[in-house]
Amino acid sequence: MAPFAFNPSGFDWLKTVYDFDDFMSWIWYRGGIFAKPEQSWEVWWYEEQAHLRTTGLWGRLMEIVLDLRFFFFQYGIVYQLKIASGSHSIAVYLLSWICVFAAVGVFVVMAYARDRYAAKEHIYYRAVQAFIIILIVLVIIVLLKFTDFHIIDIFTSLLAFIPTGWGLISIAQVIRPFIESTVVWDTVVAVARQGFSSTRPLAEDSKYPALLLARNLMRFEVGSHFLHYSR
Repeated sequence: MAPFAFNPSGFDWLKTVYDFDDFMSWIWYRGGIFAKPEQSWEVWWYEEQAHLRTTGLWGRLMEIVLDLRFFFFQYGIVYQLKIASGSHSIAVYLLSWICVFAAVGVFVVMAYARDRYAAKEHIYYRAVQAFIIILIVLVIIVLLKFTDFHIIDIFTSLLAFIPTGWGLISIAQVIRPFIESTVVWDTVVAVARQGFSSTRPLAEDSKYPALLLARNLMRFEVGSHFLHYSR
């Protein structure tokens, strides 16, 4: 988010709007044979994985072992959730994976609906979105009613599941030669792209003059204190 939070040119509102539009174009442009990393997120992402093409078996195994570290965040945080009721059973950690697979399932359904209906049968796409939202709300209501689930658990679980998602993506990059021709790899690329574009709400805020002014005032205040203490 540096281009939107710390860029000195951010004092220019129109410049910020153009930067945001360029950022979203970079994210969603799939590129082509002659596309450059600065033109397409997907081309840049593939170049970041270039070292794996020449990595041997033992190197790939070590990459997977190193990627397992992301799962420790989930293991440590899920026991802090209110819904866990203070339990330290391994079953809590195993059940937390249901949420991971459910999130992936929702994403796959939404991506399928977008590709099939968004262009020509937009009403069906909106119907799928509404159904998923209603289903999620109903699940939350049931959990609030019959378990120790609290709303704060949603935000706490993000601290656990975001690293887990990144770990799964990193492992998928290592085994890419085995899954590249399957729908699994398409899902991995789509999830990774969505992860990068999830910064859009923060970037979107930078387009509004009031929020831009507040951000600039805060940045100016922090800079003033820094200069004061640096003297």
